[in-house]
Amino acid sequence: MPRRASIAYDLALAAVVFLCAFCVRSDALPHFQSRLSALPRVTLWAWERREDLHALDTHRFAVAYLDRTVTIGLIVTSQPRRDTLIIPATISRIPVVRIETLPYVDLSDANRAEVVHQLLDVAAEPGISALQIDFDATRSQRAFYSALLTDLRRQLPAKLPLSITALASWCAADDWLRTLPPEAKPDEAVPMLFRMEPGRHPGDLETYAIREPLCLGSAGLSTTEPWPDNLAGKRLYIFPDNGWQEDSPTDLIRRLP
Repeated sequence: MPRRASIAYDLALAAVVFLCAFCVRSDALPHFQSRLSALPRVTLWAWERREDLHALDTHRFAVAYLDRTVTIGLIVTSQPRRDTLIIPATISRIPVVRIETLPYVDLSDANRAEVVHQLLDVAAEPGISALQIDFDATRSQRAFYSALLTDLRRQLPAKLPLSITALASWCAADDWLRTLPPEAKPDEAVPMLFRMEPGRHPGDLETYAIREPLCLGSAGLSTTEPWPDNLAGKRLYIFPDNGWQEDSPTDLIRRLP
């Protein structure tokens, strides 16, 4: 996402995954995403800027929009979306909650409960099609994230799909998503395959394939960076580097596989 702040390891690995993660055959993809299957295959991310998407084809596109940013420090604070978003009334809507942490973060049970409260508040919005969490949890924050997902899943409506964004390393060399308890697992983890390390090119790096099943069914891409050739069978989330007024969805249609 636009403020994604991963360590250098994750940035380098993103370039590797970009080249090779899509060698998986579409007929080999897992079927755990059944609750997402009713949604359009392509979802447009609408982040913190004014966006007018009123003319979108609601059969072709869904919209995943930043609903609020939740920041964990000594206490938990929440900043609702500040910019106007105009979308068709009938479009599939996926609110996104961005979770950030301050250097003096307190990963207490009380703060976890407050973050879950914020997520449930968003999940209660009428007419939404799924909920997405965007949290670049560090290694020291993984136990907190796992417990948060467990608490959230227990209280979410049973039919509401849960999506999370994923650093490239979570989907490849790092198997921590596989260690999540079954009651914590989301319906999908979207590997973020853009904003690669400056000066690196996928062809310069050793082949490295995505291994995590939660990451096999989707891909996070951007409007201004190259896409892999094989996106067959994957759900696509697309971020507009210049905003959707400049990176037109009409132009995007010509790039879709």
